[in-house]
Amino acid sequence: MERILVIGANGQIGSELVEALAAQHGADNVIAADISQSSLYGAKVYQVIDVLNTARLAEVVEQYHVTQVYQLAALLSATGEQAPLKAWTLNMDGLLNILELARIRGAAGKPLKVFWPSSIAAFGPNTPAVNTPQYTVMDPSTIYGISKLAGERLCEYYFQKYGVDVRSIRYPGIISYKSPPGGGTTDYAIAIFHSALRGERYECFLDAETTLPMIYMPDAIRATISLMEAPAGKLSIRSSYNVAGLSFNPRELALAIKQNLPDFDIHYAPDSRQAIAATWPQSLDDSSASKDWGWQAQIGLEQLVSDMLKNVKISDGALAA
Repeated sequence: MERILVIGANGQIGSELVEALAAQHGADNVIAADISQSSLYGAKVYQVIDVLNTARLAEVVEQYHVTQVYQLAALLSATGEQAPLKAWTLNMDGLLNILELARIRGAAGKPLKVFWPSSIAAFGPNTPAVNTPQYTVMDPSTIYGISKLAGERLCEYYFQKYGVDVRSIRYPGIISYKSPPGGGTTDYAIAIFHSALRGERYECFLDAETTLPMIYMPDAIRATISLMEAPAGKLSIRSSYNVAGLSFNPRELALAIKQNLPDFDIHYAPDSRQAIAATWPQSLDDSSASKDWGWQAQIGLEQLVSDMLKNVKISDGALAA
């Protein structure tokens, strides 16, 4: 029986991942955790954990006989640029603490499977932008991307040297109606729906033609759990897998919204996030994920837009999901 700890359960991915894991493995077998108290998201246990506190991590893992850890706590791209030292410490030391704990427990005969998310931010201005290969130039220009690239190397190192069963996905921009934008460069693709449903003109912080890889949350959750369930012997990559969903730019997304809300209007006012997005891929080659563990995206732009407009609700002048 798996006992699963999700660190960063209050975040965009974490909240929905906890819900999906609790439905699959039973609420008793999923421990939701974050640095501050919040909802259980379908789990029966919530623990306050700072991923930088190694003693607390070890205590909770031992107390609940944890067999899998999803380490999702991080500062994202745009937020990280405002506090680079804080971002580096959280993103790197948080991962390293989990990998060390897995190494120690593995040596004691208590193996701990680890999931850690990388990102398209690990790529950079000299990375091929179209159909970005699994193996290619990676020269990130943000502290978030630098931490993700370094984290990928740590994951592979701990697998090769210590046999830690660590798995990772390079997430594209993730779109979800259940949580608000969280400081990422791709979060315009969430905020735009909020403005559209308020009847407001959306001021986009990216240029109209900035194409980026995206993924709708149900596909992202399915990819994550599928990778964690894949037989270890099938996996050829222990740094991080490219995973593609769909690619579009703000103009294309706005046009798709206007098919449903003809009065919707958008204005483009690129800010500092435009420079970040310009260094990222436009589309991803995820053939390694398809070959190794059968990954294939299921949700396209039309379905994504329809679902977002249906599920992001306006209540008492504010948006709720």
